[in-house]
Amino acid sequence: MNRPWLLWLPLTVVAFIGGLAIYGLVVPKDDMVHSAMVGRKLPEFALPPATVGIEGLSNRDLADGKPRLLNIFASWCIPCKAEAPYLEALKKSGAEIDAIAIRDKPEDVAAFLAEFGNPFRRIGSDSEMAVQLKLGSSGVPETYVVGGDGTILYQHIGDIRAEHVPMLLEKLREAQ
Repeated sequence: MNRPWLLWLPLTVVAFIGGLAIYGLVVPKDDMVHSAMVGRKLPEFALPPATVGIEGLSNRDLADGKPRLLNIFASWCIPCKAEAPYLEALKKSGAEIDAIAIRDKPEDVAAFLAEFGNPFRRIGSDSEMAVQLKLGSSGVPETYVVGGDGTILYQHIGDIRAEHVPMLLEKLREAQ
């Protein structure tokens, strides 16, 4: 059986792999995760308080005319503990922050706030992760910049670090 085209197959495979490598070197890396929810209104929700003494949270609370941050966290989440000082820094810089606690017990949320501080105005309990899924959140922690009309303007995936604080404050200023 005579198949001369088989001689070109290895060269074609090498050329394809080389092309992919060159493409990876030439095209700039995009670290931004593009959320389908950015530019959309918050979904409707009304969550009960996550712990005693702090009000629950609804989408209407986030559409009161003032831009704010919405943090998705959990007391059992280690990166959530790591970002706590930066949420406090955001609060001290004037940011209003509401939160949704994911799959948490009231006593665990209270212990978390007692240990790491409470930068939150309101905290809703999303024990079934229903609101988290509606928001397109893939995990904890995540933080949204929400415009005064309840529109999601930005989604920050992962824990907030020191280098993210100025950027989030700028996004809040832009939302004014």
